[in-house]
Amino acid sequence: MTDDATTLPPLRAELFLNPAARRDEAYGPRRGAVLGQAALAEARAEITRWPGYAPTPLHRLGALAARLGVADVAYKDEGGRFGLGSFKALGGAYAVARLLRRELSARLGRPVATEELRGGALRELARQITVTCATDGNHGRSVAWGAQLLGCGCVIYIHATVSEGRKAAIEAFGAQVVRTPGNYDDAVRQADADARRLGRHVISDTSYPGYMDVPRDVMQGYQLMVEEAVQQLGQRPTHVFVQGGVGGLAAAVCGWFWEREGAARPRFVVVEPERADCLMRSARAGQLVAVSGALDTLMAGLACGEVSLLAWDILATGADAFATVSDDAAVQAMRLLAAPTGGDAPIVAGESAVAGLAAAIAVARSPAQRAALGLDAGARLLLIGSERDTDPALYARLVGRTAQQVLG
Repeated sequence: MTDDATTLPPLRAELFLNPAARRDEAYGPRRGAVLGQAALAEARAEITRWPGYAPTPLHRLGALAARLGVADVAYKDEGGRFGLGSFKALGGAYAVARLLRRELSARLGRPVATEELRGGALRELARQITVTCATDGNHGRSVAWGAQLLGCGCVIYIHATVSEGRKAAIEAFGAQVVRTPGNYDDAVRQADADARRLGRHVISDTSYPGYMDVPRDVMQGYQLMVEEAVQQLGQRPTHVFVQGGVGGLAAAVCGWFWEREGAARPRFVVVEPERADCLMRSARAGQLVAVSGALDTLMAGLACGEVSLLAWDILATGADAFATVSDDAAVQAMRLLAAPTGGDAPIVAGESAVAGLAAAIAVARSPAQRAALGLDAGARLLLIGSERDTDPALYARLVGRTAQQVLG
């Protein structure tokens, strides 16, 4: 590492090497049925036709790489995705489109194209369908946007600690927002129960027994982001640090590389908040473990206590390691991106976008953790910047400047 590495924030991460990791295990048709190239081709054909589609930027942070003693740090910035502020635009809205096409095709007895929904020819039928989900903020915004775009009704459930700013952002797309007591997983159960009672269609980004098809659609949409990043990179990364949550994003990224590169895929690290570490706990136990309670973390988009079953099928043996970081580490990483040194571009990153970055910095500065992950001078790191300031007031309070001031 270079001499000015000491100016980096003193971040720490707990790192757990996955004893169940099987780098020589084949991806196989079972996983391919969840996340595979054929499904990605369908998602690509759909999403790239939506108004406003463009690949999001990949920032090369050369100065930060030098300070960490690695060859490259690449940050895939999802903040501008369809104007929604996060990668979730690729998942929830895509799943809404898939569901509406299935439902209306069944009612009409013929295939229905998304263009018919966007064009208004089937608006009256679409209005008879209501989609719903629970959210920490970003997924619900994507579902609400998709419902508005395609003409169906939408009811979004948020839990007790979701900010008023995120609630208002969802309502701006015409959705009804219902606040429930408890944590994210309690909101998931309430949305599911009400949907069964009222005939709504759940568009969830987490899977559970008896509910697999829609979360599969959500994850397939995410893989388009990975494809973009790889095309922008040129050289393949050697290490990938990705946020956890329920595991859908991490599984989409891990699955993309595993299916194509097998044992030669990058080392893969899943990163969670210290107070919402259901994935790490599950890896430690060798079976699914839920985290209960308030899940009180600034990283609201990662405040999840129960693992998605579909995601775990990929991560249980596909992830090389799991890590946790503190809320303070996330804030320090946000500030580092907002005020970089050495010529790196300033980046606006929300609190749930930077867990991977915080863990990468911590690992790179720990000789023992570097060695454990093979993070040497030739390492090329890929980070997924999953959101920008999706709660602008909170971002300004944590960073000390607004997004406009950071970029201005």
